[in-house]
Amino acid sequence: MSSVTISLPQDYGLVAAAAISTGFLTVWQGTVVHKWRSAANIKYPQTFAEVSEMKADKNAHVFNCAQRAHFNMLEHLPPVLVSLLWCGLQYPRTAAGLGFLWVFSRVLYTRGYITGEPKRRYDGATHHVAEYGLYLLGLWSSWELFNGK
Repeated sequence: MSSVTISLPQDYGLVAAAAISTGFLTVWQGTVVHKWRSAANIKYPQTFAEVSEMKADKNAHVFNCAQRAHFNMLEHLPPVLVSLLWCGLQYPRTAAGLGFLWVFSRVLYTRGYITGEPKRRYDGATHHVAEYGLYLLGLWSSWELFNGK
């Protein structure tokens, strides 16, 4: 049986920490969604409050905002994690910094969204900077690999 040895950069632990922090973000957002689901009395498996429920109870509107913030993060999480782990092989500190910025910005995004004013989600708009930074760095890392650097 043969084995493969993988050498990781010394600072790759920072990349791993940034990746793992997304799990804590997911759990925190889930608790926020649950809080507002309970306050609005929205029963499972109903994913979102209906318009009539939102008109009758502001908590239902905030529940929808919390749920949307959570779903939006889940929609972006897979490519962010792939980019983070890939970029971290060549640029661990930069990748980790962008990863932590993405998580922190997602907290701000969620906190803004759950005010009930959807435009406040832009409080955490810096997640775009982190996300696109990871994508661009990932392309650059791929280009360097292609060119044998």
